[in-house]
Amino acid sequence: MPDDQPGSVYDLPTEVVPEQQATFAVLVDNEPGVLHRLVGLFAARGYNIESLTVAETDHRAHTSRVTIVTRGTPQVLQQIQAQLEKMVSTRHVQDVTRDPNGVERELALVKVSGTGAERVEALRLADIFRAKVVDTTIESFIFELTGAPAKIDKFVELMRPLGLVEVSRTGVLSIARGAERF
Repeated sequence: MPDDQPGSVYDLPTEVVPEQQATFAVLVDNEPGVLHRLVGLFAARGYNIESLTVAETDHRAHTSRVTIVTRGTPQVLQQIQAQLEKMVSTRHVQDVTRDPNGVERELALVKVSGTGAERVEALRLADIFRAKVVDTTIESFIFELTGAPAKIDKFVELMRPLGLVEVSRTGVLSIARGAERF
């Protein structure tokens, strides 16, 4: 094909947009089926939920707070936020990841088995990470750790060679700093 003739549209270069993680806090009416519709929204569009926490926040107002951690391109994340805002039972949606006042925390229970030097090292690292020992036996510990998800990931990574047995995580919770209400 001569250089002056246009090529096929299939030959156009495509830009690869990296995915980002996002945390959305969604205030919803506390009524039957809301969580099902919310999860269905993600499933129908092929979006993955990496973490999901739900709890009633105001009994008198009948509202619950849903915190969803997901991943996608900026365009996909905007679409997810728009879809969440369109749900009938949604009162408010906040992208905590992009909010400079956003605070994200998670709770984990980490079981570590070991004796001798590994046991001592596990306790030393737990102290550095401010993990609390909530159960102990002669051959194991259960640590309680609260913090940003990255902190918990790092603690788990460091415990792996020391005898990590099991990890249980709550999922991400979020709130905004300041006196304003969500």
